[in-house]
Amino acid sequence: MTSVKEFRVAEPATPDALGRGAFDFTDDYSVFDWGKMPDQIPDKGASLCTMGAFNFELLEDAGVPTHYRGVVHEGETVPLAEALDSGAAPREMAMDLTQVPDLPFEGDEADDPSGYDYGAYHADAGENYLIPLEVVFRNRVPVGSSLRTRTTPADHGLEIEDWPDAAVDLAEPVIEFSTKYEEQDRYLDRAEADRIAGAVDVDDLADVAREVNRLVTDRAQTAGMDHQDGKIECLFFEGEIRVADVVGTFDENRFSYDGQQVSKEVIRQYHKRTQPAWVAAVSEAKERATAEGIADWKSLCERQPEPLDPSVVQVARDLYCAGTNAYTGEAVFDAPSIDEAVAAVRDL
Repeated sequence: MTSVKEFRVAEPATPDALGRGAFDFTDDYSVFDWGKMPDQIPDKGASLCTMGAFNFELLEDAGVPTHYRGVVHEGETVPLAEALDSGAAPREMAMDLTQVPDLPFEGDEADDPSGYDYGAYHADAGENYLIPLEVVFRNRVPVGSSLRTRTTPADHGLEIEDWPDAAVDLAEPVIEFSTKYEEQDRYLDRAEADRIAGAVDVDDLADVAREVNRLVTDRAQTAGMDHQDGKIECLFFEGEIRVADVVGTFDENRFSYDGQQVSKEVIRQYHKRTQPAWVAAVSEAKERATAEGIADWKSLCERQPEPLDPSVVQVARDLYCAGTNAYTGEAVFDAPSIDEAVAAVRDL
């Protein structure tokens, strides 16, 4: 179980073969790594499933290997178009499964400075496993991006000394690697990412991410959207990297339309404005957990998030649905136009 989608195994993976399973996309949402928040956003699950399936089929058509098998409609695995022809957006996605070994946390006693035993992970994984990394691609560096604290503009070929107080578009996407299964995400240098990736070469992972980024960026442009950044997760099987999890949705990626965010970032920023004490408590708990070598940072958090006002939930629902309609070019949901949905977000 993840924080926003439920995971079902029909046939488990083995060291020599992929399994079969499905994601059931719920209407839950998560911000700041909190996990399931106290309320839901109607139709969000169907929005993510539809966009994810649309993008997987886009990747497959371009020759990018994935774990996607189709969406589930009336108990059958079918292409997205067949499900949409029925008049209902799918909520369930079928896919191939790989092995996901345990990642032991041993704290200060671990040989790895992270406190996690990646050697044990790969000893159990063999050559059929989910790569324990997230591969991040960035086309734009907004104000507040962590990239600004870790790099300089010159690192990315920009002819400026300091980061300006405005978003910066990049001529070429920046590819970064972060941890997948640690309680707190960490950005990694290439050497550590390569070690954590196991049998996979991180340069090959970066090439896959660039191609995914290109395809999603091009599709977003046809819908009048700017694709700012995103991430992929991948599995490794029989010497091949395959894109896994979900790709190019409003939870995994950041898009904007007419200068306004069309993604989960809207909800993140709303919480920053309206629940700053909780956001600060989350940050403090994460810092304390890092300092004390504790994996479960949430156990140290002294505050809980509050539910959203129903009017905010409605705005968020309309944004997810209108954005999906615009991105896919299909009237999947009964929703306002993307212009109307974006205007409502600006009024929050």
